[in-house]
Amino acid sequence: MNENEISKILVDLCFRIHKEYGPGLFESVYEEIFCYEWNKLGLLIVRQKGIKVIHDGTDMGIGFKPDIIVCDKVILELKSIEALAEVHYKQLLTYLKLTKLKLGLLINFKVPLIKDGIHRIVNNL
Repeated sequence: MNENEISKILVDLCFRIHKEYGPGLFESVYEEIFCYEWNKLGLLIVRQKGIKVIHDGTDMGIGFKPDIIVCDKVILELKSIEALAEVHYKQLLTYLKLTKLKLGLLINFKVPLIKDGIHRIVNNL
């Protein structure tokens, strides 16, 4: 499965979750529900995996923890906040560059219409 095929499944699942629960929950609850539903599909996800940063050939230790990495191809960053800031987009792009992955989805559940909360970030896709 390529990044775009994975992305379609991710977006469909987020639509279903938002339709059922709306915009009122904590980010951690959306993450838990998402992972539960994704696992039912039998596809690989990794949650909150510490990613090391190597600078000048030296291991700097854990630099960041993406919310979810899907099928070793797509980073999913979930939010439940009033408004996304520019830094959220740049943060996900940095995650993509450091992991050499090509696609990330930034999803904010705290919106009346989930289509307004879904943002696609690409890194040389």
